[in-house]
Formats: sequence, structure tokens, C-alpha cells
Amino acid sequence: MLVAAAVCPHPPLIVPEFAGSAASELDPLRTACASAVRSLVRSEPDQIVVLGGAAESASFPGDAAGTLRPWGLDVHVGPGEPVLPLSLTIGRWLLDRGALPELVTTVRFEAIAFDASSEECEALGRRISHAGGRVAVLAMGDGSARLTEKSPGYLHPAAARYDAMLADALGNARTSRLAALDRVEAEELWAAGRAVFQVLAAAAEREEGGLRGELLYQDAPYGVGYFVARWCAGETRPAGESRSVGESRPA
Repeated sequence: MLVAAAVCPHPPLIVPEFAGSAASELDPLRTACASAVRSLVRSEPDQIVVLGGAAESASFPGDAAGTLRPWGLDVHVGPGEPVLPLSLTIGRWLLDRGALPELVTTVRFEAIAFDASSEECEALGRRISHAGGRVAVLAMGDGSARLTEKSPGYLHPAAARYDAMLADALGNARTSRLAALDRVEAEELWAAGRAVFQVLAAAAEREEGGLRGELLYQDAPYGVGYFVARWCAGETRPAGESRSVGESRPA
């Protein structure tokens, strides 16, 4: 059963060494991600599933490794030869940065193909939720990459509205809205997280309102929509932690 989830983006620039002198620009994003990941531990899961998009769907064990070398930086996470795609490599980096793996019984990695059908996404989500015990998911996914003229996919008039919808759905755990995301529309808007968000919606398995959501961060510092959210049962905002959205400051 899914008891908690965290949603984070996966730009290589989230790793400070990669960003260099511009590292401080993403400090609010890093702070929000750290807060979201900590919420997974507070849910006392039996296992954490790191979920991310990739060219092909695949499953990886908890000791799987990844590297940022193809993106120009020799950062290695995990033991052994790197096999994880970018999204799961950044997910592993976030977990390792928070020293979380030893706090749960199991950590494993699931990649879902960017072009996976809704049926495939639903099937994987249900497998995750039925894995046994209390399951927490770290879902790595981006919004549209067509938000500005300097975006990787250039400006699309529907991109801002699409990302606003995603922010609302992720921030309020609207699983039905995420389950209904259209693959063709997502491809048109270069929304790489579509499949991941549909898997997460299926993993929740509960009626709308079963998990409470909170949006911790929303911005597009490089023309790509980044969201950080957390879902959990009961109260979602622990004392002393504040919300960080848009022109955000560290919580």
C-alpha cells in the first residue's frame, strides 16, 4: 500500500558540482527536494521505490548505480557499473544525500518508458502498490520543456496552462487528473514526467482525498517546469517547515 510519495525533477544541475558557480540558483529547489524526501522517512515505509522516466521500461535492484558522466560530470552514485537512467540517477543522489537507504528495509528502482501507454503506467503503479507492506515512492518527473522562447522545445502557447494543471494535480494529490494525462498532448508539450505521474496515480489506488498533497516548489528556471510535492496521510506540513513556490526561498 502506498503510504507516502515525493515528486522531484531530475535536472543534472541539481547536483551542485555540476552547476558550478551557478549552483546557488537552484538552492530553493534542493531545499524543497530534501524536505520532500524526508517526508518519505517520516511515513515509516517498509520500502522506497524510486520511479523515473527513461527510453525503456526496466527494473533495477537497490544497489544499482548511476553516473552523470554522459552529461559532462564524473559523479557516480551507487556501487558497481552505472546502469540507471538520468532520472533514477538523480533520484539515487537525492536518497544518498539524505542518508535514507539504511532507514528502510528495501530500496528499488523502476524506470517507465517516456512513451508508455496509460495501461502500462497503470499496471506498473498497481505492481508498486501491491509490493507488500508500506510503500513510499520517490517519483522523478519534469513538466513542459516549452514554457519560454529559450526552452529546449521553444515556446508553446499551451505549455503554461498545462504546467499549472500539473502543479494543481501534484500539489493536491488529484490522482484522477494525473491518471487522465494524454500521451499525445504530453509529447507535443515535451512534458517528460507524464508517464511517471500516471504510474504514481495508479500506485495511490485510493479514492480522491485518500492522500493529502502539498506543493513545495514550482518554477521553470531554465525553461522547463519543475515541481516538488509530497503526498502523505494526515497532516502534510510539519511544524517549522514553510511552503516554497515560484520565486521561492528555502523552507
